[in-house]
Amino acid sequence: MSARLNEYQQPIGDPVTGWQPRERPARVTIEGQFCRIEPIDLDRHAADLFEAYSAAADGRDWTYLFAEPFTDFAVFREYLAKAAASSDPFHYAVIDRASGKAVGTFALMRIEPVHGVIEVGSVTFSPRLKQTPVSTEAQYLLMRYVFDDLGYRRYEWKCDSLNAPSRKTALRLGFQFEGIFRQAIVYKGRNRDTAWFAIIDQDWPLVKAAFEKWLATENFDADGKQRASLASLRQAAS
Repeated sequence: MSARLNEYQQPIGDPVTGWQPRERPARVTIEGQFCRIEPIDLDRHAADLFEAYSAAADGRDWTYLFAEPFTDFAVFREYLAKAAASSDPFHYAVIDRASGKAVGTFALMRIEPVHGVIEVGSVTFSPRLKQTPVSTEAQYLLMRYVFDDLGYRRYEWKCDSLNAPSRKTALRLGFQFEGIFRQAIVYKGRNRDTAWFAIIDQDWPLVKAAFEKWLATENFDADGKQRASLASLRQAAS
């Protein structure tokens, strides 16, 4: 496909007709069939989250996060209070509808309304949430909010390039790998090369359709196991 040229015969990008800066994420509650996501509330969520994170057998879930595992509730509550007060990152709790308890958190961050770019990060899912339909639906609900309600153009996922589970999750959810930023961050006294992934607005219809088919009741057997994977559903629809 030939590039557009300006009056100086230089190649330029496609026009973005009628573009206006987008709104910032709001304090909204988003309901799903397995879960709901809502802004972190210290009084409602702190005890549930501390209990859920404490169920882990060890601290490996925190290796690639900026924080360390919490063993003291008072210290955790201080950490969560800072998260609840932040507008960027803007943190949400994931509530398991079956139990009514908060079982994890994630955030919208590096929010750029002028350009329509936003990142999902600080994904801190407890053992009660990981590898469940709740986990997948939570990611879908936040993604749908960003694209359909807020109208952003680009949704990013970044992680330590050595974090194989995070990279695998990004690809499973429909993000496309875009490359490695070398020596991007120093955290916990060590280097981080950052792997970048993204979904853009033109990818979203296919990604959304696959999520909706995956979350449908008929995609789960009597034991609650998936019949078709997200990747296979995207491939079938492409």
